[in-house]
Amino acid sequence: MYGENLRPNIPEPPGLPALGTLMVDTSRADRVGEFRGIAGPYWSLRPIGGGAEWEAEPRHVRPALLIEQLRARTARLNARSRGEVL
Repeated sequence: MYGENLRPNIPEPPGLPALGTLMVDTSRADRVGEFRGIAGPYWSLRPIGGGAEWEAEPRHVRPALLIEQLRARTARLNARSRGEVL
């Protein structure tokens, strides 16, 4: 019938996290970033504390575990103490 195949059979992306939620991009060596929103079919992530955003496929993104959050925040603070970032 007309219109029955308007939508392709692809799985829906997982629910959207809240802005600022720390996420892990498994396609980039488990890089941790803050969820910033949607850019077409991709999710925008940003390094903790700022920097250039990158896009990731939602299927490669998961919430960061507490230990991953701690590591990312500690790395940021260490870089800041060395004067590498503001």
